Amino acid sequence: MKRSTDRILTTHAGSLPRPDDLRALLAAPDGQLPADAAFAARVQHAVAEAVRQQTACGLAIVNDGELGKPNFLYYVRERLSGWETRPPQPAAGQGTAGISGRDAREFPAYFAVASGRRQIGAGLGQKQVFCVAPLRYIGQAAVQADIARLRAALQGVPVEEAFMTAVAPGTIEHWLGNAYYPSYEAFLYGLADAMHEEYKAIVDAGFVLQIDDPGLLDGWQMRPELTVAEYRRHAALAVAALNHALRDLPSDRVRYHVCWGSYHGPHKHDIPLRDIVDLILQVRAQAYSIEASNPRHAHEWRVWEEVKLPEGKLLIPGVVGHYSDFIEHPELIAERLVRYARLVGRENVIAGTDCGLGERVGHPTIVWAKFQALAEGARLATQRLW
Repeated sequence: MKRSTDRILTTHAGSLPRPDDLRALLAAPDGQLPADAAFAARVQHAVAEAVRQQTACGLAIVNDGELGKPNFLYYVRERLSGWETRPPQPAAGQGTAGISGRDAREFPAYFAVASGRRQIGAGLGQKQVFCVAPLRYIGQAAVQADIARLRAALQGVPVEEAFMTAVAPGTIEHWLGNAYYPSYEAFLYGLADAMHEEYKAIVDAGFVLQIDDPGLLDGWQMRPELTVAEYRRHAALAVAALNHALRDLPSDRVRYHVCWGSYHGPHKHDIPLRDIVDLILQVRAQAYSIEASNPRHAHEWRVWEEVKLPEGKLLIPGVVGHYSDFIEHPELIAERLVRYARLVGRENVIAGTDCGLGERVGHPTIVWAKFQALAEGARLATQRLW
């Protein structure tokens, strides 16, 4: 994985804006994407344009924008067997609240009004997909199509590196209930064994694998009955299962992305980074992409005053956010990057975003403007650090 050896490299967390017509094609209610040549051609064109726009904005490490997927999470329905839809019911091992569960307890009036807004997070009553048999990966053709599209889009395009995203077992269980495996741990390891094939395909293709795992942090909101100690034991199981899924893969080809759910709301009861950072660093990855710029977590750079980034590891702090349509000033971005560089070493910092910006800001033009500000802020930071 590339390091910031002579300048601060830039990247982002994954999701990019989907053109309106492509979004409509991806919105298949049963999760089955179109299989015709016209759909394949439309996705290929969108990926090529996304790569071009990322480089035009000044990003050094780019991806396919996840444009062949409905979103970062639910795409897995197309790639796993062993599940079926059922009427909502409690499921073993799952939380009883949505990803804003603890906040909803304190601010019920807010959530009553905001329930129709995006990014609030679904509760258990909306989870209707259940594992009913051994989980198997059946997405071989789909992941190879993703790989081929990105490889074609990169031809002749000057980038430092390219990555592809895949979701973690502990986040898949946010929507997939367990009605088959004898325990939560067995369920997670079943997911891990299934997803291992997708992870390996991406690494074998020569791309950096980004594991998306908001579930490690927002699962705290989903389980409001747990103490921090109890939740850490729960989260440790998810980390162990993820490491099982990453077995035999070189850690220097893996980066790990976490956030606090990224819904637009209070986030007052997010678990502090300090309470879980050691578990994040146990994941078999070289780089850790962590939400760092929004108003609830921007102060947590101080965690790295006490926690040492392990030797050889990289930090990708989110220095640009999805939480508003404000475009961060490059000077603010540079200030954040210099602060991190002085804490963990300039060569160990890559400028990133809090989360995928694609569907979380008001218009695609805002995404590209934020990326331009990110690149300019990295240039300013480079001038101050080298």
